[in-house]
Amino acid sequence: MRALEEAMRLDRNQLIMSDYIPFVYSPRDWAVARSLYPDSVFCRIALQSVPSNLSPDLKLWVDTGADALDNWPFANNSEYGAYFQQFPEARQLADSAFHARPDKQVAARFVNALLNKAYEQVPRMEWLSIPQLSYVDGTERNKVNRSLAEATFDWRAQRKFKGKLILPIIFTNQRQLNNKTQRNGKVALAVSCLTASGGDGVWVVDSSLNDQAGTGNFEKRFQGIVKLHEELNAKLRGQTITVAGPYWALNLILWARGLAQFAAIGVGKGFRYYIPGDRLQEGNPRIALSPLRRQRTWSRELREWIENALLKTPKGSAAYTEFSSIVRNFQILNDREQARMQVARFYRDWFKRIEESSPESRALALYQDFSSAYVLGKSLKDLPPPETPRNASRIAKQFMVSCL
Repeated sequence: MRALEEAMRLDRNQLIMSDYIPFVYSPRDWAVARSLYPDSVFCRIALQSVPSNLSPDLKLWVDTGADALDNWPFANNSEYGAYFQQFPEARQLADSAFHARPDKQVAARFVNALLNKAYEQVPRMEWLSIPQLSYVDGTERNKVNRSLAEATFDWRAQRKFKGKLILPIIFTNQRQLNNKTQRNGKVALAVSCLTASGGDGVWVVDSSLNDQAGTGNFEKRFQGIVKLHEELNAKLRGQTITVAGPYWALNLILWARGLAQFAAIGVGKGFRYYIPGDRLQEGNPRIALSPLRRQRTWSRELREWIENALLKTPKGSAAYTEFSSIVRNFQILNDREQARMQVARFYRDWFKRIEESSPESRALALYQDFSSAYVLGKSLKDLPPPETPRNASRIAKQFMVSCL
């Protein structure tokens, strides 16, 4: 058993905490997080699906999932439909007509019911998300989000909540981030809501971004998100908590560059944030091609590609060792859970290698890490179809140029 898995048996105070925050949605997620990430500074759980076996070995951040109202009336997810039936005001909060002229009393009743449930169901939580709707292109949700923030301020005072309040800033498309004019309005809204709520921190994510897709405009998209964090940080109080992600690697870049204190991560899967309340389809097993710092769907053609890659990879190198390990275990990685654990272990070890560098040198260390993956990928042939991008170096290159 690996050292960090054995560390679960140790008192949490004996562990050196890492700056990642696993996002947990299911009992299986919870088990993986406890097994592989016992040193996480916090673990984020969804109030809609609080694990039944909560234990004191991880500090908890509870998210109430108010952004799920984007998917009202939850035609594809009966669990979320049942969850929001507990909150009679949810229907109004999901109505665009209500957003234009929000009734603050309705917003307050919704906030009180939602946060009281969190407070009662997970009394030892240390962080709690402020109920917020996701951001849209225009200003039509500004008033309702401010009303929700103000109601949270009042709730905290009434309940004497001693934990930290975290403001979700959830973007829904790249138009909101690519240009400064659009970013200015979103930054102003975020700062206004944080102030109104008396919040202690922000969690920022672009829910439309799958940063492993290798799309041609990603250099611009990544730069827009980097600029957003720079501009937001310039407006925030110096002690404000900042969380970025989950993504596959852009969260690591933002953290390494000092633009976010903590990186939100998936637990072997979930390296993109989906607004909850819809039904997601389970895909084929995906494994980490660790020397290339990317994932790929398991296939027999992929094994042949890795075997050919070994012929071009220097023996004795870390990349050769990693590719060889994948080949040795390739058949068992066709099992979804085995593949997931392989990704989760790689991701933990990858993060901790960068974390070993001083905070001032992490961005350079991550740049060099991606640079090595890029150079290796340039020497290898295209990956097998149908999954894209097939170019073995493209993803590492896109991340590399955003590191500095």
